[in-house]
Amino acid sequence: MADVYEAEDTLLNRRVAVKILHANFASDEAFVTRFKREAQAAANLSHPNIVAIYDWGQEGSTYYMVMELIEGRTLREILKSEGALFPRRAAEIAAETAAALTVAHQAGVVHRDIKPGNIMITHNGSVKVTDFGIARALDDSEELTKTGAVIGTATYFSPEQAQGLPADGRSDVYSLGVVLYEMLAARPPFTGESPVAVAYQHVSEYAPSVSQINTDVPPELSAVVEAAMAKNPDDRYATAADLRSDLLLFLSGRQPIVVGAAAAAAATALVPPPATVPPDETARAVAYQTEDGTSGQGTYVAAVIALLALLAVGVFILFRLFTGGASADLVTIPDLKLAEAEAASRTLQELDLKVLSRLENSDTIPQGVVVNTEPVAGTEVEKGSFVTLIESAGTEQFTVPQVIGETEEVARALIEAQGFQVGVVEYALSEDVPEQTVISQDPSGGIPAAAGALVDLVVSKGPFSLEVPDTSGMSAEAAQLELAQAGFTNVVTEEEFSSDIAVGFTIRTDPEAGRVVGRDDTITVWVSEGAEPTTVPDLKGKTIGEANTIATDAGLVLDDVGRFEVTASSGLNGLVAWQDPDAGTTVDSGTDVSVKIGVLKQVEVPNFEGMTADEAATAGAAVGLDVIVGGPFTVPPGSSLIGKVADQDPSAGTTIDDGSGVTVYIGEVEKVPVPDVVGMTETDAKAAIEGAGLVFARTEAESDTVAIGNVISQNPDSAGGDVDKGTTVTVVVSIGPPPTTTTTP
Repeated sequence: MADVYEAEDTLLNRRVAVKILHANFASDEAFVTRFKREAQAAANLSHPNIVAIYDWGQEGSTYYMVMELIEGRTLREILKSEGALFPRRAAEIAAETAAALTVAHQAGVVHRDIKPGNIMITHNGSVKVTDFGIARALDDSEELTKTGAVIGTATYFSPEQAQGLPADGRSDVYSLGVVLYEMLAARPPFTGESPVAVAYQHVSEYAPSVSQINTDVPPELSAVVEAAMAKNPDDRYATAADLRSDLLLFLSGRQPIVVGAAAAAAATALVPPPATVPPDETARAVAYQTEDGTSGQGTYVAAVIALLALLAVGVFILFRLFTGGASADLVTIPDLKLAEAEAASRTLQELDLKVLSRLENSDTIPQGVVVNTEPVAGTEVEKGSFVTLIESAGTEQFTVPQVIGETEEVARALIEAQGFQVGVVEYALSEDVPEQTVISQDPSGGIPAAAGALVDLVVSKGPFSLEVPDTSGMSAEAAQLELAQAGFTNVVTEEEFSSDIAVGFTIRTDPEAGRVVGRDDTITVWVSEGAEPTTVPDLKGKTIGEANTIATDAGLVLDDVGRFEVTASSGLNGLVAWQDPDAGTTVDSGTDVSVKIGVLKQVEVPNFEGMTADEAATAGAAVGLDVIVGGPFTVPPGSSLIGKVADQDPSAGTTIDDGSGVTVYIGEVEKVPVPDVVGMTETDAKAAIEGAGLVFARTEAESDTVAIGNVISQNPDSAGGDVDKGTTVTVVVSIGPPPTTTTTP
């Protein structure tokens, strides 16, 4: 009747599903009415297990509905692909579906078409019931679904629907019983060649017990299915809530209520059902054919099947005897830990193993996932052996304590002692239940629930109890007047410090606002006496983190307002260097304390050129800088910077942090080695000396041993080490031997 599209709600930025009525139905008033009915019936139902309806409307001849987008599969798809579900999982799905139906029935809406195709399972395993398209309000008999109109799906009809009789919430209970049957047996209870044939079976025939079809189904769960599928509505569960309650009892390991009457129900089931009027003439024809042609034949076929089974067993035993009991084929049990239980079961069955299941609670492994196997993975067993799947039952559930009749204080203690939490507490006047005594609770005592679940209470106010009004923010006088006008006779005031509430105004009451207490009980009004005084601590020299901790501990609020110049010698660089108010000042709690973080002040580098090293050190210290003497700096001979600062780094005029170092370099003439020129000719000696950067000078002397024009000696000589570049080297040049003196005899 409609197509469903995934879409985006651009207004609320969310993904939604949009159902659009087929164009060929849009002109059909009956279909349009049915489409509107789906929106109207479901839009007022709000429950986690019901698909939410966001909007409905019409655009031209197009009718549409905006719905919650469900990520998952329908139960029909799951059953088609996976077959029978584990009993526990089937019961869980049925319980959540029953929860959705309970809300619908309480709102006066009967679904009338519960089937696997209308039950969706989300990716996280939760259940969503959809398609209230043929639901109707119980007080409306003029629409499509009025009595006499057979609407729905024949496979899941209730007998009264099949006959066109009035349907109510018990009809949905029957349909849900059929769905539960199919989940456990992997097939519906009734099938036929036509919808009329199936409808007749719903009215006149009884399906075999689901535990007969699937021996893994516990008798308790089978009894629940049979009770839900009773032909007479009066014999079914009276409400979907009752069905859900029995399913929860089964899931918690306790006996469902319906099992208490199992013996009587079993006896009744053996009695043939009373004759029922078929829904129409075609059904009568089907009934006639069934009664005349198949009832006896069914017994005969069953007997033949039983004999064949016995024969097969005999053949197997003989085979074993004649083969000497040869060992059966062995299979290795695979590792199925953390696999989905249903998939694990199929894996074992495909290995020709028989599967048993056992539940264990687990806080770490999700429900429905395999914890382990018995025997464990890797064990070799014969084909046909039993293997137990240990399946996680999820977090362990505990029994909600019974607290009705207890005082509120005791009830709270009992609930919390069992690992639950107290939820909403309502107070009601009661002439019969004493004041402060629990009248009712939800969930009821004895119901299993997960740890941490909320338990709501209704507590008696007694006949003379009053609710404490909210007086916060009022002046003390106004609060006392408010309490007196409310009927309280014993009001006292107390003072306490408060940084949020002005002096003289109410902070709170004890008991607190909203509590119900006796009119003669003492009501204490706590009045603010202003912020508590505190002393400002000394924050200087602390990091901003340390200062914040100290200020917070003192009840103050730290406020970083900037930076403050400090010298390197202060030791406050990067630390709190300034605060306001000053340390030791008395202020109110909650007062802001402003601080500034120290940063080194900037200093301009002086010009040290021409100073001696000591003079430069003194000048640097005067402005907060450290002067460091570096290596020598070469200057020309005769320079005025010899022995004084000839260069510096950083250069003069540069701005640097206080306490930084400045390197100065002292001027020094370049040293060169003195060449050895003794024995050289004067020309060669001069070239060598001047080539070394020295100054050539000469004198003459007579020599008997050194040739004329050669160097006799030099000063300084080469043995004296390096000398300043430009130093004069004086050489003595030979002028030959002295003249000979002749003596005349």
